Amino acid sequence: MLRFFFLLIATSLIACKGESPSSTSNAKPVTSTVATDTLLHEGEVNFKNMKQLTFGGDNAEAYFSYDNQQLVFQASNKAWGADCDQIFVMPTTGNGGTKAKLLSTGKGRTTCSYFMPNGKEIVYASTHLGNEACPEVPRSVNGKYVWPVYSDFDIFLADMDGKITKQLTTEPGYDAEATIAPDGSKMVFTSTRSGDLELYTMNLDGTDVKQVTSGLGYDGGAFFSPDSKELIFRASRPQTAEDQKTYKDLLAQGVVQPTNMELYICNVDGSNLRQITKLGGANWAPFYHPSGKKIIFSSNHHVKSGRQFNLFMIDTDGTNLKQISFDKTFDAFPMFSPDGKKIVFSSNRNNGGTRDTNVFIADWVE
Repeated sequence: MLRFFFLLIATSLIACKGESPSSTSNAKPVTSTVATDTLLHEGEVNFKNMKQLTFGGDNAEAYFSYDNQQLVFQASNKAWGADCDQIFVMPTTGNGGTKAKLLSTGKGRTTCSYFMPNGKEIVYASTHLGNEACPEVPRSVNGKYVWPVYSDFDIFLADMDGKITKQLTTEPGYDAEATIAPDGSKMVFTSTRSGDLELYTMNLDGTDVKQVTSGLGYDGGAFFSPDSKELIFRASRPQTAEDQKTYKDLLAQGVVQPTNMELYICNVDGSNLRQITKLGGANWAPFYHPSGKKIIFSSNHHVKSGRQFNLFMIDTDGTNLKQISFDKTFDAFPMFSPDGKKIVFSSNRNNGGTRDTNVFIADWVE
Protein backbone atom coordinates (compact mmCIF):
# COMPACT_ATOMS: atom_id res chain seq x y z
CA MET A 1 0.00 0.00 0.00
CA LEU A 2 2.58 2.46 1.07
CA ARG A 3 4.05 4.55 -1.70
CA PHE A 4 7.53 3.95 -0.31
CA PHE A 5 7.15 0.37 -1.36
CA PHE A 6 7.37 2.00 -4.73
CA LEU A 7 10.72 3.50 -3.77
CA LEU A 8 11.97 -0.01 -3.22
CA ILE A 9 10.67 -0.90 -6.64
CA ALA A 10 12.24 2.11 -8.28
CA THR A 11 15.61 1.47 -6.70
CA SER A 12 15.48 -2.23 -7.46
CA LEU A 13 14.49 -1.51 -11.04
CA ILE A 14 17.26 1.00 -11.50
CA ALA A 15 19.75 -1.57 -10.28
CA CYS A 16 18.22 -4.40 -12.26
CA LYS A 17 17.78 -2.47 -15.50
CA GLY A 18 21.24 -1.01 -15.13
CA GLU A 19 22.53 -4.53 -15.65
CA SER A 20 20.28 -5.24 -18.62
CA PRO A 21 21.71 -4.67 -22.08
CA SER A 22 18.18 -4.02 -23.36
CA SER A 23 17.62 -1.10 -21.00
CA THR A 24 17.74 2.32 -22.69
CA SER A 25 16.67 5.63 -21.21
CA ASN A 26 15.23 6.94 -24.49
CA ALA A 27 13.14 3.91 -25.43
CA LYS A 28 9.45 4.59 -25.95
CA PRO A 29 6.69 2.49 -24.36
CA VAL A 30 3.84 1.18 -26.46
CA THR A 31 0.81 3.46 -26.06
CA SER A 32 -2.06 1.43 -27.45
CA THR A 33 -5.11 1.45 -25.20
CA VAL A 34 -6.83 -1.46 -26.90
CA ALA A 35 -7.42 -4.44 -24.63
CA THR A 36 -5.04 -7.15 -25.77
CA ASP A 37 -3.68 -10.39 -24.39
CA THR A 38 -0.33 -9.60 -26.00
CA LEU A 39 0.35 -7.83 -22.68
CA LEU A 40 0.25 -11.19 -20.91
CA HIS A 41 3.23 -13.36 -20.09
CA GLU A 42 3.24 -17.13 -20.42
CA GLY A 43 1.58 -18.75 -17.40
CA GLU A 44 -0.70 -15.81 -16.56
CA VAL A 45 -3.85 -17.91 -16.82
CA ASN A 46 -5.84 -15.85 -14.31
CA PHE A 47 -5.77 -12.72 -16.50
CA LYS A 48 -7.80 -12.05 -19.63
CA ASN A 49 -8.34 -8.97 -21.80
CA MET A 50 -5.50 -7.07 -20.17
CA LYS A 51 -5.36 -3.34 -20.86
CA GLN A 52 -2.67 -0.77 -20.08
CA LEU A 53 -4.11 2.39 -18.51
CA THR A 54 -1.07 4.68 -18.02
CA PHE A 55 1.88 5.33 -20.30
CA GLY A 56 4.91 6.85 -18.64
CA GLY A 57 6.19 7.92 -15.24
CA ASP A 58 5.72 5.96 -12.04
CA ASN A 59 2.10 4.94 -11.44
CA ALA A 60 1.06 2.79 -8.51
CA GLU A 61 -1.51 1.90 -5.87
CA ALA A 62 -4.53 2.16 -8.16
CA TYR A 63 -7.69 1.33 -6.21
CA PHE A 64 -11.29 0.92 -7.40
CA SER A 65 -14.27 3.05 -6.46
CA TYR A 66 -17.15 1.23 -4.80
CA ASP A 67 -19.13 1.31 -8.07
CA ASN A 68 -16.25 -0.32 -10.03
CA GLN A 69 -16.09 2.64 -12.43
CA GLN A 70 -13.07 4.70 -11.35
CA LEU A 71 -9.50 4.26 -10.11
CA VAL A 72 -7.67 6.58 -7.75
CA PHE A 73 -3.89 6.27 -7.87
CA GLN A 74 -0.62 8.05 -7.23
CA ALA A 75 1.88 9.07 -9.86
CA SER A 76 5.10 10.95 -10.30
CA ASN A 77 5.33 12.20 -13.85
CA LYS A 78 7.14 15.36 -14.93
CA ALA A 79 4.92 15.56 -18.01
CA TRP A 80 1.96 15.90 -15.63
CA GLY A 81 3.75 18.44 -13.43
CA ALA A 82 4.17 15.88 -10.64
CA ASP A 83 7.83 15.86 -9.62
CA CYS A 84 6.97 13.53 -6.75
CA ASP A 85 3.88 11.45 -5.99
CA GLN A 86 0.51 13.16 -6.36
CA ILE A 87 -2.99 11.68 -6.36
CA PHE A 88 -4.94 11.32 -9.62
CA VAL A 89 -8.22 9.74 -10.71
CA MET A 90 -9.22 8.10 -13.99
CA PRO A 91 -12.00 5.87 -15.29
CA THR A 92 -11.31 2.13 -15.34
CA THR A 93 -11.20 2.45 -19.13
CA GLY A 94 -8.25 4.83 -18.84
CA ASN A 95 -7.65 8.27 -20.33
CA GLY A 96 -6.17 7.16 -23.63
CA GLY A 97 -2.70 8.07 -22.45
CA THR A 98 -3.59 11.67 -21.57
CA LYS A 99 -3.09 13.31 -18.17
CA ALA A 100 -5.40 12.06 -15.44
CA LYS A 101 -7.31 14.46 -13.19
CA LEU A 102 -5.31 15.73 -10.21
CA LEU A 103 -7.05 15.33 -6.83
CA SER A 104 -4.25 16.22 -4.39
CA THR A 105 -2.88 19.72 -3.82
CA GLY A 106 0.19 19.31 -6.01
CA LYS A 107 2.28 20.20 -2.96
CA GLY A 108 4.53 17.98 -0.84
CA ARG A 109 4.45 14.21 -1.38
CA THR A 110 1.26 12.19 -1.23
CA THR A 111 0.50 8.51 -0.84
CA CYS A 112 -2.12 5.85 -0.24
CA SER A 113 -5.36 7.21 -1.70
CA TYR A 114 -8.67 5.36 -1.38
CA PHE A 115 -12.28 6.04 -2.32
CA MET A 116 -14.80 6.82 0.38
CA PRO A 117 -18.06 4.81 0.24
CA ASN A 118 -20.08 7.82 -0.92
CA GLY A 119 -18.03 8.00 -4.14
CA LYS A 120 -17.76 11.76 -3.66
CA GLU A 121 -14.56 11.90 -1.62
CA ILE A 122 -11.19 10.22 -1.30
CA VAL A 123 -8.80 9.77 1.60
CA TYR A 124 -5.05 10.17 1.16
CA ALA A 125 -1.91 11.15 3.06
CA SER A 126 0.21 14.19 2.32
CA THR A 127 3.28 16.00 3.67
CA HIS A 128 2.23 19.43 2.37
CA LEU A 129 1.45 20.96 5.78
CA GLY A 130 5.00 20.32 6.92
CA ASN A 131 6.67 21.35 3.67
CA GLU A 132 5.18 22.18 0.30
CA ALA A 133 8.32 20.99 -1.53
CA CYS A 134 8.99 17.38 -2.48
CA PRO A 135 10.87 15.89 0.49
CA GLU A 136 14.32 14.41 0.08
CA VAL A 137 14.44 10.62 -0.29
CA PRO A 138 17.17 8.92 1.76
CA ARG A 139 18.34 5.70 0.11
CA SER A 140 21.00 4.40 2.47
CA VAL A 141 22.02 4.71 6.13
CA ASN A 142 25.26 3.10 7.23
CA GLY A 143 25.23 1.01 4.08
CA LYS A 144 21.69 -0.25 4.69
CA TYR A 145 19.02 0.32 2.05
CA VAL A 146 16.14 2.23 3.66
CA TRP A 147 12.72 3.77 3.08
CA PRO A 148 11.85 7.17 4.56
CA VAL A 149 8.99 7.45 7.05
CA TYR A 150 8.11 11.12 6.82
CA SER A 151 6.83 12.61 10.06
CA ASP A 152 4.94 15.28 8.05
CA PHE A 153 2.45 12.75 6.65
CA ASP A 154 -1.14 13.30 7.78
CA ILE A 155 -4.39 11.88 6.43
CA PHE A 156 -6.93 14.08 4.63
CA LEU A 157 -10.33 13.87 2.99
CA ALA A 158 -10.77 15.56 -0.39
CA ASP A 159 -13.69 15.91 -2.77
CA MET A 160 -13.58 14.93 -6.44
CA ASP A 161 -12.57 18.46 -7.39
CA GLY A 162 -9.43 18.13 -5.26
CA LYS A 163 -10.59 20.36 -2.40
CA ILE A 164 -9.54 19.14 1.04
CA THR A 165 -12.69 18.85 3.13
CA LYS A 166 -11.17 17.61 6.39
CA GLN A 167 -7.89 16.73 8.08
CA LEU A 168 -8.37 13.40 9.84
CA THR A 169 -5.08 13.10 11.78
CA THR A 170 -3.24 15.76 13.77
CA GLU A 171 -0.92 13.68 15.98
CA PRO A 172 2.83 14.34 15.66
CA GLY A 173 4.64 11.82 13.47
CA TYR A 174 3.76 9.57 10.55
CA ASP A 175 0.08 8.92 9.74
CA ALA A 176 -0.61 7.33 6.35
CA GLU A 177 -1.62 4.14 4.50
CA ALA A 178 -5.36 4.48 5.08
CA THR A 179 -7.86 2.08 3.50
CA ILE A 180 -11.61 1.72 4.02
CA ALA A 181 -13.67 -1.28 5.13
CA PRO A 182 -16.00 -2.64 2.41
CA ASP A 183 -19.00 -2.04 4.69
CA GLY A 184 -17.93 1.59 5.13
CA SER A 185 -17.71 1.32 8.90
CA LYS A 186 -14.05 2.13 9.53
CA MET A 187 -10.67 2.88 8.07
CA VAL A 188 -7.31 1.36 9.00
CA PHE A 189 -4.02 3.25 8.87
CA THR A 190 -0.41 3.12 10.05
CA SER A 191 0.96 5.56 12.62
CA THR A 192 4.05 6.20 14.75
CA ARG A 193 2.02 7.81 17.55
CA SER A 194 2.98 4.97 19.94
CA GLY A 195 6.67 5.29 19.10
CA ASP A 196 6.53 2.35 16.69
CA LEU A 197 4.84 1.80 13.31
CA GLU A 198 1.54 0.18 14.26
CA LEU A 199 -1.92 -0.30 12.76
CA TYR A 200 -4.87 1.74 14.00
CA THR A 201 -8.55 1.96 13.09
CA MET A 202 -10.83 4.98 13.25
CA ASN A 203 -14.25 6.07 12.10
CA LEU A 204 -14.47 7.73 8.69
CA ASP A 205 -14.69 11.14 10.38
CA GLY A 206 -11.44 10.57 12.30
CA THR A 207 -13.04 9.76 15.66
CA ASP A 208 -12.71 6.66 17.88
CA VAL A 209 -9.06 5.89 17.12
CA LYS A 210 -8.04 2.43 18.35
CA GLN A 211 -4.65 0.73 18.25
CA VAL A 212 -4.72 -2.68 16.54
CA THR A 213 -1.15 -4.05 16.59
CA SER A 214 1.64 -3.74 19.16
CA GLY A 215 4.51 -5.99 18.00
CA LEU A 216 7.86 -4.32 17.39
CA GLY A 217 8.36 -3.70 13.67
CA TYR A 218 6.76 -1.93 10.73
CA ASP A 219 3.10 -2.97 10.44
CA GLY A 220 1.50 -1.46 7.35
CA GLY A 221 -0.22 -1.75 4.01
CA ALA A 222 -3.38 -3.11 5.64
CA PHE A 223 -6.64 -3.98 3.87
CA PHE A 224 -9.95 -5.25 5.22
CA SER A 225 -11.42 -8.65 4.38
CA PRO A 226 -14.53 -8.65 2.17
CA ASP A 227 -16.75 -9.05 5.27
CA SER A 228 -14.89 -6.17 7.01
CA LYS A 229 -14.05 -8.39 10.02
CA GLU A 230 -10.33 -9.01 9.46
CA LEU A 231 -7.20 -7.21 8.30
CA ILE A 232 -4.41 -8.45 6.06
CA PHE A 233 -1.11 -6.58 6.34
CA ARG A 234 2.64 -6.95 5.94
CA ALA A 235 5.10 -6.54 8.75
CA SER A 236 8.81 -6.47 9.40
CA ARG A 237 9.18 -8.09 12.81
CA PRO A 238 12.86 -8.06 13.90
CA GLN A 239 13.58 -11.07 16.11
CA THR A 240 17.17 -10.85 17.33
CA ALA A 241 18.42 -8.24 19.78
CA GLU A 242 20.74 -6.89 17.10
CA ASP A 243 17.97 -6.60 14.51
CA GLN A 244 15.67 -4.96 17.03
CA LYS A 245 18.30 -2.38 17.93
CA THR A 246 18.95 -1.67 14.24
CA TYR A 247 15.22 -1.21 13.63
CA LYS A 248 14.82 1.18 16.56
CA ASP A 249 17.92 3.17 15.65
CA LEU A 250 16.80 3.58 12.03
CA LEU A 251 13.24 4.49 13.00
CA ALA A 252 14.63 7.21 15.29
CA GLN A 253 16.21 8.65 12.12
CA GLY A 254 12.91 8.45 10.24
CA VAL A 255 13.76 5.45 8.06
CA VAL A 256 13.17 1.69 7.97
CA GLN A 257 14.61 -1.29 6.09
CA PRO A 258 12.07 -2.93 3.73
CA THR A 259 13.92 -6.10 2.79
CA ASN A 260 12.32 -8.64 5.17
CA MET A 261 8.53 -8.62 5.39
CA GLU A 262 5.91 -11.32 5.89
CA LEU A 263 2.09 -11.30 5.79
CA TYR A 264 -0.16 -11.38 8.85
CA ILE A 265 -3.92 -11.54 9.43
CA CYS A 266 -5.82 -10.43 12.52
CA ASN A 267 -9.31 -9.46 13.55
CA VAL A 268 -10.11 -5.77 13.23
CA ASP A 269 -9.55 -5.35 16.99
CA GLY A 270 -6.11 -7.01 16.75
CA SER A 271 -7.11 -10.37 18.21
CA ASN A 272 -6.36 -13.75 16.60
CA LEU A 273 -3.13 -12.49 15.03
CA ARG A 274 -1.40 -15.09 12.84
CA GLN A 275 1.42 -15.11 10.34
CA ILE A 276 0.45 -16.62 6.99
CA THR A 277 3.75 -16.43 5.04
CA LYS A 278 7.22 -17.58 6.01
CA LEU A 279 8.80 -17.18 2.60
CA GLY A 280 11.71 -14.87 3.31
CA GLY A 281 12.45 -11.75 1.31
CA ALA A 282 9.90 -8.99 0.84
CA ASN A 283 6.26 -10.12 0.85
CA TRP A 284 3.91 -7.16 0.69
CA ALA A 285 1.00 -5.34 -1.02
CA PRO A 286 -1.53 -8.00 0.07
CA PHE A 287 -5.22 -7.89 -0.84
CA TYR A 288 -8.08 -10.30 -0.17
CA HIS A 289 -9.52 -12.43 -2.97
CA PRO A 290 -13.30 -11.76 -3.29
CA SER A 291 -13.99 -15.13 -1.61
CA GLY A 292 -12.24 -13.96 1.55
CA LYS A 293 -10.37 -17.28 1.60
CA LYS A 294 -7.23 -16.30 -0.32
CA ILE A 295 -4.73 -13.45 -0.45
CA ILE A 296 -2.99 -12.01 -3.51
CA PHE A 297 0.31 -10.25 -2.86
CA SER A 298 3.69 -9.27 -4.31
CA SER A 299 6.91 -11.08 -3.46
CA ASN A 300 10.54 -11.49 -4.47
CA HIS A 301 11.13 -14.66 -2.44
CA HIS A 302 11.43 -16.82 -5.56
CA VAL A 303 14.48 -15.10 -7.06
CA LYS A 304 17.94 -15.14 -5.51
CA SER A 305 18.72 -11.58 -6.55
CA GLY A 306 15.57 -10.20 -4.90
CA ARG A 307 15.13 -7.87 -7.86
CA GLN A 308 12.07 -9.48 -9.43
CA PHE A 309 8.63 -9.01 -7.92
CA ASN A 310 5.64 -11.06 -9.01
CA LEU A 311 2.09 -11.63 -7.82
CA PHE A 312 1.32 -14.75 -5.79
CA MET A 313 -1.80 -16.12 -4.17
CA ILE A 314 -2.03 -18.04 -0.90
CA ASP A 315 -4.87 -19.39 1.24
CA THR A 316 -5.55 -17.51 4.46
CA ASP A 317 -4.21 -20.48 6.41
CA GLY A 318 -0.85 -20.18 4.64
CA THR A 319 -1.28 -23.13 2.26
CA ASN A 320 -1.58 -23.51 -1.52
CA LEU A 321 0.94 -20.89 -2.64
CA LYS A 322 0.57 -20.16 -6.36
CA GLN A 323 2.41 -17.77 -8.68
CA ILE A 324 -0.01 -15.54 -10.60
CA SER A 325 2.12 -13.14 -12.66
CA PHE A 326 5.40 -13.66 -14.51
CA ASP A 327 6.89 -10.32 -15.54
CA LYS A 328 10.70 -10.46 -15.38
CA THR A 329 11.00 -7.24 -13.40
CA PHE A 330 8.02 -6.07 -11.38
CA ASP A 331 4.33 -6.70 -10.65
CA ALA A 332 2.67 -5.39 -7.46
CA PHE A 333 -0.20 -3.43 -5.86
CA PRO A 334 -2.98 -5.84 -6.89
CA MET A 335 -6.61 -5.05 -6.08
CA PHE A 336 -9.80 -6.83 -7.07
CA SER A 337 -12.78 -4.74 -8.12
CA PRO A 338 -15.63 -4.71 -5.58
CA ASP A 339 -17.72 -6.89 -7.91
CA GLY A 340 -14.83 -9.39 -8.17
CA LYS A 341 -14.74 -9.33 -11.96
CA LYS A 342 -11.51 -7.41 -12.55
CA ILE A 343 -8.06 -6.95 -11.11
CA VAL A 344 -5.83 -3.88 -11.31
CA PHE A 345 -2.10 -3.82 -10.59
CA SER A 346 1.12 -2.00 -11.46
CA SER A 347 3.83 -3.48 -13.66
CA ASN A 348 6.97 -2.75 -15.62
CA ARG A 349 5.75 -4.76 -18.60
CA ASN A 350 5.44 -3.03 -21.98
CA ASN A 351 7.52 0.00 -20.95
CA GLY A 352 9.84 -0.09 -23.95
CA GLY A 353 12.93 -0.72 -21.83
CA THR A 354 12.38 2.42 -19.73
CA ARG A 355 12.05 2.49 -15.96
CA ASP A 356 8.35 3.38 -16.16
CA THR A 357 5.82 1.58 -13.99
CA ASN A 358 2.25 1.64 -15.29
CA VAL A 359 -1.24 0.60 -14.25
CA PHE A 360 -2.87 -2.43 -15.90
CA ILE A 361 -6.38 -3.83 -15.63
CA ALA A 362 -7.64 -7.29 -16.61
CA ASP A 363 -10.60 -9.59 -16.28
CA TRP A 364 -10.02 -12.08 -13.46
CA VAL A 365 -10.32 -15.76 -14.43
CA GLU A 366 -10.60 -18.41 -11.71
